[in-house]
Amino acid sequence: MQLCVSANSNQPWNSTLPTLLLLPKCKSQNHVNQIHARIITTGFINNTSLTTKIILNFISSPHSSVLQFARYVFLSRHAFKDSRERDDPFLWNVIIKSYSHGCEPIRALTLFSDMLENGVSVDRFSFSLVLKACSRVGLLKEGMQIHGFLAKLQIGSDLFLQNCLISLYFRCGCPELARRVFSRMENLDSVSYNSMIDGYVKCGMIDSARLLFDRMPLEDKNLNSWNSMIWGYAQSEDGLKVACELFDNMPERDLVSWNSMIDGCIKCGKMEDARHLFDRMPKRDVVSWASMVDGYAKLGSVEIAAAMFKKMPNRDVIACNAMMAGYVQNGFFKEALAVFDYIRGECNLKPDATTLLIVLSAIAQLGYLDEGRDIHGYIEVNRIYLGGKLGVALIDMYSKCGSVEHAMLVFGNIEEKDVDHWNAMICGLAIHGLGELAFDLFMEMERISVVPDDITFIGVLSACAHAGLVKEGLMCFEIMRRIHRLEPKLQHFGCVVDILGRAGKLEEAWKVVEEMPIEPNDVIWRTLLSACNNHGNLKIGEPVAKHLISLDSSNSSSYVLLSNMYAGFGMWSNVSRVRTMMKERNLKKIPGCSWIELEGIVHEFLVQDKSHPQVTEICSLLDYMSTPDSEITHSRNLDLVES
Repeated sequence: MQLCVSANSNQPWNSTLPTLLLLPKCKSQNHVNQIHARIITTGFINNTSLTTKIILNFISSPHSSVLQFARYVFLSRHAFKDSRERDDPFLWNVIIKSYSHGCEPIRALTLFSDMLENGVSVDRFSFSLVLKACSRVGLLKEGMQIHGFLAKLQIGSDLFLQNCLISLYFRCGCPELARRVFSRMENLDSVSYNSMIDGYVKCGMIDSARLLFDRMPLEDKNLNSWNSMIWGYAQSEDGLKVACELFDNMPERDLVSWNSMIDGCIKCGKMEDARHLFDRMPKRDVVSWASMVDGYAKLGSVEIAAAMFKKMPNRDVIACNAMMAGYVQNGFFKEALAVFDYIRGECNLKPDATTLLIVLSAIAQLGYLDEGRDIHGYIEVNRIYLGGKLGVALIDMYSKCGSVEHAMLVFGNIEEKDVDHWNAMICGLAIHGLGELAFDLFMEMERISVVPDDITFIGVLSACAHAGLVKEGLMCFEIMRRIHRLEPKLQHFGCVVDILGRAGKLEEAWKVVEEMPIEPNDVIWRTLLSACNNHGNLKIGEPVAKHLISLDSSNSSSYVLLSNMYAGFGMWSNVSRVRTMMKERNLKKIPGCSWIELEGIVHEFLVQDKSHPQVTEICSLLDYMSTPDSEITHSRNLDLVES
């Protein structure tokens, strides 16, 4: 797209006006190139007034290419060149702000250092911007250096800058340093008090916040003060009563006040109180509605949550995410996908990273590979960063949808991998029975010094169990305990029991269960019982089964495994006794389930299930395949011989 402005006799070629008219229209690299070419060919690149206006027009642009050009113009045409600007830091501050409030706050410190090294004057705004950058990234050491520098200057006692220092120290997790700054301040305003109260609340120091709130001058106490205290108390069930008292005594309330109380009631499980507040609200916003949707969904009241979602006068991405998350948490995966379609279609909203995480989770549970590929395509087209949770979710989705190859490709293309990416890939290989690859990946982690966590070891131990890698599995267990000093949890012991049980080492598995430092749960006992059943070990299996039945008499699987073991040894009277117990306790065996995706449709099958519309054709084909002289059997045998 070309930028176009007509020139007339009142706008000659040597006028800057046509260029100025183009600036608000600039939105892409192509536009930037046209502006750049124009000011070079006209010689206006040397016009300080024009380049200043370009910087001021472009520096707040949401388009990165336009923003970068503003910085380029400043550094190439203004910084260090115009001696007048050494006394006026205005443009420097504008550029520093683009970093301190943008995506690269550390660069603000670099630019601030350049100012000092080159004798450029700095003012209170320069300091406030660089302190903001330190706060955002948690640069305590650098922040303290700036504090020390300020102490030597006349503006060091400036109220605005002192308030910035309080915020810095709280953001860096140093409430004591913030308190020292506050206690030494000659003048205090409402911002000083509110910064301290808010900082104390967010550090969990609610008692300190209350002391300050109570001694705060009445003229400085405003909505922010009250709202901070209400939010702090509302985070716990013990404090909710105090939050209610403060809320009732407030001289005035705003949306934040109401939403904080609603959020507190929901977190404490008091949904009726939340609803009462919601109904009383004089005015509601998207946050109010989204909180209620989220609260009902977390309680399992999905129908009420969905009804509230439909009643919302306006919906944003956060509200849609709350509804999607509610559906996923309660197992309504298809409904979650329907909300996602609504976001991209009728609602015409832009999904954020949270939206994509939720939809990938729903797709993984449904096994909808085609939909998963579509989401992956959307991520690539929009160049969304995969280094965080989104990359983990994508690997997990492909693994659970049966495409471990795609999962490996995603994993390989992530440049900055953290332990969660490694865990997702190891667990993905484990569920596909690729134990050797999972073990190799774990050893690669060890080689390049990626520190594993307890989830890493659950994944690799599970992979070793399914692949029959006994020696490797036991080695990983020892690496976990002796090298990484991680205390094994129930899941780790369960995996070790599974490794030994599958390999027929039942005596060793039994010993692990008996010597565990924590009480084994029903899953570990059932793992051992299943191994006894598979290997026909009645000596260990019978007492294990009886112990399981005493632990949980309503779980049919223990009875079924014990009955199968008795049947394997021809102990039919015992089989009959176990089945009678099941009938008396009204227990039924839970049928197995499997599913397959074909041409975008997922087909689900239960044991002895004849509800599928094509069940006759399926059974006929299975019968034909099982015939020894069928063409399919013959072809399959030839393939095996050739391979």
